[in-house]
Amino acid sequence: MDETLYKLMRWPEIEAIVYSEHDDPHQVLGAHKTKSGMLYTAFDPNAERAVLLLGEPGKAEEIEMECVDEGGFFACLAPEGRYRFRFFYPGGERICEDAYRFWPQITEEDCREFNAGIHYTIYEKLGAHPMTLDGVDGTYFAVWAPNALRVSVVGDFNHWDGRLYPMRRLGGSGIFELFIPHVGAGELYKFELKAKGGLTYLKADPYANAAELRPGTASRVADLRDFAWTDGRYMEDRKKIDFKASPMSIYEVHLGSWKKPEEENGSFYNYRELAVMLAEYVKKMGYTHIELMPLMEHPLDASWGYQVTGYYAVTSRYGSPEDFMFFMNYMHEQGIGVILDWVPAHFPRDTFGLSNFDGTCLYEHQDPRKGSHPHWGTLIFNYGRPEVSNFLIANALFWLTQYHVDGIRMDAVASMLYLDYGKNDGEWVANMYGGNENLEAIELLKHLNSIAKKRVPGALMIAEESTAWPKITGDLNDDGLGFDFKWNMGWMNDFTTYMRQDPLFRRGCHGSLTFSMIYAYSENFILVLSHDEVVHGKGSMLGKMPGTYEEKFANLRVAYGYMACHPGKKLLFMGQDMAQLAEWSEEKSLEWHLLTDKVEGDEGGTLNAKMNAMVRDLNALYVSHPALYKLDQDPDGFEWMSCLDADHSIVTFVRKTEKPEESLFVVCNFTPVVYEKQAVGVPFAGKYKEIFNSDATAYGGSGHTNARLKQSKEERVDGRDNSIQITIPPLGCAIFTCTPILKEKD
Repeated sequence: MDETLYKLMRWPEIEAIVYSEHDDPHQVLGAHKTKSGMLYTAFDPNAERAVLLLGEPGKAEEIEMECVDEGGFFACLAPEGRYRFRFFYPGGERICEDAYRFWPQITEEDCREFNAGIHYTIYEKLGAHPMTLDGVDGTYFAVWAPNALRVSVVGDFNHWDGRLYPMRRLGGSGIFELFIPHVGAGELYKFELKAKGGLTYLKADPYANAAELRPGTASRVADLRDFAWTDGRYMEDRKKIDFKASPMSIYEVHLGSWKKPEEENGSFYNYRELAVMLAEYVKKMGYTHIELMPLMEHPLDASWGYQVTGYYAVTSRYGSPEDFMFFMNYMHEQGIGVILDWVPAHFPRDTFGLSNFDGTCLYEHQDPRKGSHPHWGTLIFNYGRPEVSNFLIANALFWLTQYHVDGIRMDAVASMLYLDYGKNDGEWVANMYGGNENLEAIELLKHLNSIAKKRVPGALMIAEESTAWPKITGDLNDDGLGFDFKWNMGWMNDFTTYMRQDPLFRRGCHGSLTFSMIYAYSENFILVLSHDEVVHGKGSMLGKMPGTYEEKFANLRVAYGYMACHPGKKLLFMGQDMAQLAEWSEEKSLEWHLLTDKVEGDEGGTLNAKMNAMVRDLNALYVSHPALYKLDQDPDGFEWMSCLDADHSIVTFVRKTEKPEESLFVVCNFTPVVYEKQAVGVPFAGKYKEIFNSDATAYGGSGHTNARLKQSKEERVDGRDNSIQITIPPLGCAIFTCTPILKEKD
């Protein structure tokens, strides 16, 4: 070896490169100025020879590099200039740009903000991002792994060899980065980490924007820059909407089983195909929004997306990130809002994912009493670590900004708020004050909701929270958590319990029907009949109903009528608007045939088709009558007329706005008994016209309706000065418009 070259070699660092233990390879590899000239070094353990190509492509001078370490380390002295390397192998050769000649794209300010937990666009820095640097196309990789000895990028482009492409550690930030030329969108990759003690293993990228189709677990390079959005008008209009005073009728959807291709065999429709079919159905049915069960990448279909391994990657089951952008853009062009389920409460233990990421409990707590759910078998995020809270906060913002999602529905919030959630004595650790409140999770939620409101005006933050924790939707300045809406799990449990009762025994649990109005204004609620109610042996909504086959439908019709008129926004899980017979399964398509099966002697179609038509009409009535939504969060928007008639299981009430003429009078009978010429108290003297009746024959009912306009009389009923005589339908809901009659002044 040339003596000058020998003296320039930093042998301990070369050894660290050869043995894959160097965390700052840029200090050794690439081009470095010395007193003896420009020193060029390269490493490829599979190469027999290496040549420096000095100069522009096509005019480059070839300079043989000396193998200074038989492990594959090559070096030479040459003039300064544009350069590349040519490596020779037993089976061929390759010419490549040097990955170690590019400056970091992550600044010291980026690192400081990330380590402080306030870098809200960190997803633009960490992960894999195609870009062009110094005229060279490639992909910039970055990952947070502070306790790793060494991190490398591996993929098809380097035969998954972790000795190649070791990454540079950026100071004390814990971030490793590397730009790899000629790696582009579509390439599969992982990070190979060497932990303290020498254990070497592969991890998927926590910030990856795409992943390979399960059962594969590799991340995939994706380019999110080129999609041409055309929903600008929708996004601007969204900022002006007061959703608390607007109708929200939400259709909850699991994309993989909403509709499957005819051939089944485990295949799925693409996001683009689903967009067109789903939008057509949603518009026909009159829903204002859809809510998608989690679309973040997950390994197990049976988890429905609630055990996430790729928080920044839209699942590849239904297509690419660009395909999902098309889905979102199309929905917005059709005027349909999209809410996305999001799971910040826990993550699975899959070894390729976040668990024990850098050889330590990085994303989760080290103490299992804080870091694991004993009943779910999953891990709990360490919300007190700034980089972990940053990961989650930025992730929610990522979906809201990069994919134009209209709202985030946060799953399992109760499990975040309580340190002892689902745990027995000895399985949890109290907070610094001795309580069971998770102070770090509370701060995370407040932080996220505050930033979301500032950065994404018009986006909705929704909590699925199953306890009586106060001020879930309370103002942040009043010690609230700052959510826009909360799922009303209490109403769902009480109401389904009530509806499952035989009508003869409903008188004994009348409070389950009316109790929700005691706390209806404590939060901004969404009434839900969600997927939770139609899985794990609970049966379908129709299956919960008592009675004969026909009575089941009647019970479900009155249930949906009552739900539509009860204060709160609405959510119905897919399949239940056509009274699906079977319990939902992610393995099967919805029972669409129920809408088209021929029924002999019934030209109106099946009871399922009639139920579907009734839900469609209910949605249309709901969005067209401000009384059903405008004062959802105001006690002035609701008034009981009669709520104590447990013996007959009948309730009557009024939904109101500031204008009396917009009022709606509602009667619900939860028994199969019809009441002819029944006097009921009404809110004021006026004319009452029935505009909906769930017992109409068009909906499969017995036809006990009120065709004629009803004029009130000054006869005291139900404690009211005015009343009307109506037919109360059996197992039915009747809705009347109210036109006040102004009395002449004396």
